[in-house]
Order: sequence, then structure tokens, then C-alpha cells
Amino acid sequence: MNLADKLTQEEYKKNFEELVSPFTNNSAVAEANRCLYCYDSPCMKACPTHIDISTFIKKIATGNLLGSAKTIFDSNWIALTCAKSCPVEVLCEGACVYVEKGEKPIEIGRLQRFAIDNYFSSGMPKLFNAKPKNGKSVGIIGSGPASLACGAELSLLGYDVQIYESNEVPGGLSTWGIAPYKMSKADSLKEVEMIKGLGVNIQTGVTVGESISVKELFNKHDALFIGIGLGESGRLSIPGEDLEGVIGALKFIENVKEENWSSVNVGRHVAVIGAGNTSIDAATEAKRLGAEEVIIVYRRSESEMPANDWEYRLAKDDGIIFRFLTSPIEIIGNKSVESIKCTKNKLGEPDKQGRKKPVPIPNSEFIIPVDMVIYALGQQPKLKFINSIPDLKIESNKVLVNNVTFQTSNPKVFAGGDCINGGKEVVNAAYDGKQAAYGIDKFLNS
Repeated sequence: MNLADKLTQEEYKKNFEELVSPFTNNSAVAEANRCLYCYDSPCMKACPTHIDISTFIKKIATGNLLGSAKTIFDSNWIALTCAKSCPVEVLCEGACVYVEKGEKPIEIGRLQRFAIDNYFSSGMPKLFNAKPKNGKSVGIIGSGPASLACGAELSLLGYDVQIYESNEVPGGLSTWGIAPYKMSKADSLKEVEMIKGLGVNIQTGVTVGESISVKELFNKHDALFIGIGLGESGRLSIPGEDLEGVIGALKFIENVKEENWSSVNVGRHVAVIGAGNTSIDAATEAKRLGAEEVIIVYRRSESEMPANDWEYRLAKDDGIIFRFLTSPIEIIGNKSVESIKCTKNKLGEPDKQGRKKPVPIPNSEFIIPVDMVIYALGQQPKLKFINSIPDLKIESNKVLVNNVTFQTSNPKVFAGGDCINGGKEVVNAAYDGKQAAYGIDKFLNS
């Protein structure tokens, strides 16, 4: 069901090329020399992994690029993913003192990318020495950012680390869930190879609970780390959602990430349900695949939408139409999508999260002609798997952990990333995994 007009390979390539270009050597040094090297480094405090930003930038300015990369890796093992996908305008760059002066902040994200790109293009030279093997083993479930960060740190601490990944290609969200105009699959796999180079073993195509039992993992390893992220988006639960042409946003984005763009099914008139960052990615990708019209349908108002400002600007620049205070109530069609029936809303009282509830307005139904519906209602926790781990407490569909050690209610099990925070940024997962490694080390040596 590819209804959009086919583009040429050159058009696809242009549409999906990276939005933010890398620095040249001269431009990176010039930008690095703008840094004031603040004594209190507000940018460092604003970074969830607390990278020593002033130091890594100073090393770029002096030409010590490997030293710069080492400073970054000291805090963040998923540095390329974070450099390309972090909402830097509300994190490190948003805290830059230049912002207070009404001036352009230091381009920290691009400088971090410059240092890490140089590290990879230099052949990933050895920057760290691992401690001697201590004879202890840790099993890690999932190979996303939290798991990779945990595995890297544990390996350097002397542990045998085994990552189990159900997908045939590792990397989790970094590999499959980030729009290609932000970051390519190849970039994510560079990070995977780096982590493997630190001594971490990654088994793909292994589903815990099927290929290997949870009991076997407990018997095989001294501790376990869960970094499974979240599952697919919640369903719409409206009539017609099983029609041909209805697809979850993550599956759609995964298809695009294969980079065989001409084979991705996309409609001519597409509705995207939801207004988070994932919705924006799906909408802009549909537009770049050749859809004539893409409409984002969101039940609340513009001020309540979860997507950040950068994503919102990107969507509007791509010509995405926003229908706020609108809820789909039925997808109409014979075998495939022909239109969606919606109702208009008004905002009512705040819910438990403090966001005003959308209240349907009586007799406000209307039809939007579309031939494809992509839904992105927030990823759901993998409760079936979580409940298979003995003595694991969950609250609000999130695994409960100690916020310092990341140890769960089962002392042998640690966790991090989206499965404990409900879905934050990649940089949060990178922090969780690294800190969990320290928690595991303390537990196994106590």
C-alpha cells in the first residue's frame, strides 16, 4: 500500500540527509574558542551524564581530539547518539551562560560529535585499560543505550559481561528508533562495536524467556541488569484500527531506518495520532517519503503537546498540519483506510499529572479524508517480561529501583533506562547504565 508518488533515489537521499552538518576542523576550533570555560560549568550540571564539557571543549581548542573524546567517554559511553539526538537546547546548550546574555550558546552537541567522529575515524584507538578479570559474570538483557553503558563500565571493572538481545541487530532505540535525518543506523552500530571492543559479548537473536530462561540467567550470572526499554505504542481502541494502512509509529520508523526508502509503504494523505517526539519523527518521515499531506491529530492543545520546541519547528517547516483539541473516534474504510472520524475537544480539569483533560464537545464530529494512519500514543511497558522476573516490584508500570545504585527489589537484579523512567531521553539511559554498573560492583563486592 504505497500510495505516495515514488521519488528518485537522489530525492530520498536528500530528504533524509542529516539536518545538522558536522563541523570542519577550523570551524570546530573556532567554536571551541568561544567557550568561556566557566568555573561552575552550568552546562555540565545540565547534562544528565555530567560530562566535563568545558574540559572536552578546551581539548578541541588545543587540538587534543583523542583527549577530548576520552573526557566525554569518562561520563557517557553513548556519546555520538547523544550528540546527534539530545534536545541540547533544553539541556547543556540551554544552560550556557551565553543564553543569559542573549547570545548564541556554544554548539556543545556539534563539538561533542566532532570529537567522537574523530575518534571513530581514527580507528577507535585504545583509551581505557580494564582492571584484571575478577571471575564474576553479569548478564544484561537488552542492548539499548542503558545496557551498552552498563556493559562498558562493568567490563572495565573486570567483569565478564554478556548482553542478550532479541533483535538480530543490536543497539536498541539508537539503532531503530531515531529518525535517520538525525542519526543513521551505521552511527549506532559504531557505538556497539566500540562497546564490544571493551570486551563486552553481545548475543543477538536471543529472546530471554524463550531462547534462554530467566532461571538459567540467574544460575549463569552473579547479577543481572535489565535494559529492555519499552514496547510498542498503546493501541487506539477505536473501530477500524485493524484496517490496512494503520501502523504503529515505531514500526513505521523502523521500516524507514532500513534506508530502503522506496519500499516503505506510505499513504498520500497521512494522519499521525499523538504529538510527542516520536509522532513528529513519523510525520516528518512520511512527508519526506513523498506523502502529499500529513496531519498530526492531538487531543489536547498546543501548549500541552509533549514534543519539544525543536521537533515542533521541524514539523512546521516540513509543512505538517496540526489539528489540536481533536480526538479520532473511528477509522473508516472497506479493507483499507479511507478516512478518520474525529471529535473536537475542550480542556477540562487537570489529571493526576497536572495536564488538563480533553473533554469531547457534543455534536462536533467531522471527517478527515486520509489513506494511512500512524499512531504514537506512548510506548507501553513490557509487563509480561517484567513480571517473569521473581520478586521484582513495579509501580505505575515502571520497575522500581534505588535511585543511587539502581538495584531493584530483587537484590541480584538492577535496571535502567526507559523501563524505570517511563521513557526519557537517551542521555538519561546512558547515565542509568553507568551508575547501575557501579551499583552492581558495590553489591558483588560487599
